[in-house]
Amino acid sequence: MPLLWISISFVGGVLLGAWLNQPVGLWLGLGAGFCAVALLVPLLRRIPSISHWLASFIRFRFSIPASPAAPLPYAVLLTFVCLGAARFQSLRFALTPQQVAWYNDSQQRLAIEGEIVEPPEPRDSFTLLVVEATRIWPQGLGKEDVTESSEAGSLSVKGRLLAKVPPLNEASESWHYGDRVRLEGRLRTPFETEDFSYLDYLAHRGIHSTFDCSYQFNERCASLLQSGAGNPLRQAIYNLRQRLTAVLFEIFPDPEASLLAGILLGVEGYIPTDVRQAFNDTGTAHIIAISGFNFAIVAGLFAAFFGRLLGRWRGMMAAFLGIALYAVLAGASAGVVRAAIMGGLSVFAAQIGRRQHGLNSLAFVAALMALADPHVLWDVSFQLSFMATLGLILYADPLEGWFYSLASRRFAPDAAQRLSGPVGEYFLFTLAAQLTTLPLILYYFRRLSLASLLANPLILPAQPPVMILGGLAALSGLIWTPLGQAVSFLAWPFVVYTVRVVEWMARLPGGSWAIDRLNQWIVVGFYALLFAWTALGRRLSSWAEARWGDAPPRLAWFSLAGVSLLTVVVWRLALAAPDGKLHLLVLDVGAGDAILVRTPGGRLVLIDGGPSPSALSDALGRRLPLGRRQFDWWIVAAAGEEQVAALPLAVERFPPQRVLWAGPADASYSARQLRQVLARRGIPVVEAQAGHTLDLSQGARLSILRTTPRGAVLLVEWGRFRALLPIGLDFDALEALLTDRSQGAVTALLLAEGGYAPLNPPGWIARWQPGIALLSIAPGDREGRPSPETLRALEGYMLLRTDSNGWIELTTDSEQMWVEVERR
Repeated sequence: MPLLWISISFVGGVLLGAWLNQPVGLWLGLGAGFCAVALLVPLLRRIPSISHWLASFIRFRFSIPASPAAPLPYAVLLTFVCLGAARFQSLRFALTPQQVAWYNDSQQRLAIEGEIVEPPEPRDSFTLLVVEATRIWPQGLGKEDVTESSEAGSLSVKGRLLAKVPPLNEASESWHYGDRVRLEGRLRTPFETEDFSYLDYLAHRGIHSTFDCSYQFNERCASLLQSGAGNPLRQAIYNLRQRLTAVLFEIFPDPEASLLAGILLGVEGYIPTDVRQAFNDTGTAHIIAISGFNFAIVAGLFAAFFGRLLGRWRGMMAAFLGIALYAVLAGASAGVVRAAIMGGLSVFAAQIGRRQHGLNSLAFVAALMALADPHVLWDVSFQLSFMATLGLILYADPLEGWFYSLASRRFAPDAAQRLSGPVGEYFLFTLAAQLTTLPLILYYFRRLSLASLLANPLILPAQPPVMILGGLAALSGLIWTPLGQAVSFLAWPFVVYTVRVVEWMARLPGGSWAIDRLNQWIVVGFYALLFAWTALGRRLSSWAEARWGDAPPRLAWFSLAGVSLLTVVVWRLALAAPDGKLHLLVLDVGAGDAILVRTPGGRLVLIDGGPSPSALSDALGRRLPLGRRQFDWWIVAAAGEEQVAALPLAVERFPPQRVLWAGPADASYSARQLRQVLARRGIPVVEAQAGHTLDLSQGARLSILRTTPRGAVLLVEWGRFRALLPIGLDFDALEALLTDRSQGAVTALLLAEGGYAPLNPPGWIARWQPGIALLSIAPGDREGRPSPETLRALEGYMLLRTDSNGWIELTTDSEQMWVEVERR
């Protein structure tokens, strides 16, 4: 108990120091005074008359009841309160000209040099870098200074900034931890609104400036000066994580690869937006977030899984090793290590079976973390970690005992015990953590998920196989790719089950409710009532050990599991095998076009890719055969940013054997990056010419009708099926094709430029008489497409749109056509 109260006092002191902005010296002086009182009181108590007078005065003046067996003098607790407040104040940020934040909101274009001190966070169209600044040029760099190392006109500075930069640069394939970089642009103070302070959020991470140059997309915006300047151990860990991420995308399809990258490695930037939203709506986002909530759940599942195989204590040690390996794979950042400690602590508390030991350990660890970094108390991940672990310590065992007593009324004791084990691990275990994290989730994320009560029990049993088999597949693929591919067949069914269940649950009506932001005092009041009920309620029953009866024959269970896994994999391979038909699939990637062509003989062709790497990866991962990654052809039919921004990153995951390129190589920033990536990998690029034809097997072919300064107009033909894809159409090509009578009507017509009226006039649509019109467009397109004139011209024609119908698949056997859409 003394350890518990000392830890609570120190943490409370940190919070008090943040609330009362007083100098460090004052807090240390108060602490010294209370410490002196704590030392003098025992001496004074030895004098009976003084001891009696002092006790009477304290009870009368402060209304404190007599407590002869008090565990600690109040002066000791107040000493630690003052020490906590002093610790917080010692790290309070002071704005001086030596801080990079001094130059925030300057109208002058600045140049800054620094080092990337955290793993970069990739997004679809940019990358976030945390940079420790070392030097600044307040007046910027002249053109003559771009390639020089001169420090003329510069100042030494310190402090961290959050930079939003293009995902790739000219010198390297991607940004890395430890890179020394030069940024040119303007510093900004993080924004604040009535509901959210990004300024405070970043300040607790030690960041006081933001730097956004992603909109410029030029060579001087962000450039690499030196690689490998960081800590060698952290560098090795991050390089391993980056390599494992690449392996996952090589051996798994998307979105399964993106989900595994988030679960195993904490790399969440590749998870498609709709998949991430489904996890948020169903209250299962803790599965993909490297937080204490995630570690607490994983630690408990690991302990139960290994405990059955190895016994209670050996299982706990195996769980600790699994948590440690998980933390290393996830990058071993400060947040990950904190979450791992909290997760390991929950296992320890559950195994020793004494709540008081668990509470002491939890409070002591929290105090140590606050001593190392007081700002950790404002970190959302830490708060979720702490509360999830606290919920497991306080409520997991009582809930399991309650369920056992309930089940024993209807079943025999042995049957009730066997039933309470899995129910406790996969439902009550999660319920205990959710009970103490629910107020924080409502406060920070403003969403109440009723579906989580059902979604978590459905997917949690699959998580140990997901993590163990997925991790083994990644490590095996690191050694030898075919070996990793073989192991991935065992892990894939569990991962795809997780994704599909979450997506299905997210579509249930009323499963998720958006709420207004809670007042913080409501959150405090909830916790006060909850913990008061816990402390003052009847004594919790003793922690019960899980007893397991005679298990079914293991060989039979393993055989059944193996046959089930094999059945799932075989059916997936069979459904994706060539069926002798031509498939033309318009992918739902937002703005721009991305078209997947699967030929009658099983060849794969990708036409453009759209603006989002994660959306493209997700769409292709769901449609490609399991284990098939390489394309026979990529066709760049238009090289604008909206058409090819997804392709530079997609080269790694879905490499083409050859690329047919129409339009200028430097039409956009992403086009230049794509050409560089293709050149580095030695992938041949063929310049498109009018009249070029690609053989799609069995008589099917893809022809280039026209080339333009924007790209090309394509025609896919097979028997009676004809699909016109005017992706690179311009006004000259429009006029030429309107008067060219060598081409007849088409089965399907893709609307050019997202339905932009001047490129889709009524005469153009009437010229082709399409049986079906296809439109690839993002919901709520910011340019107002499709144009109302285009929609009027399409009256009387069947129109399918990706913003309302999702993906659109046309399948033909050269005589008939079948149409399938994601949403009706």
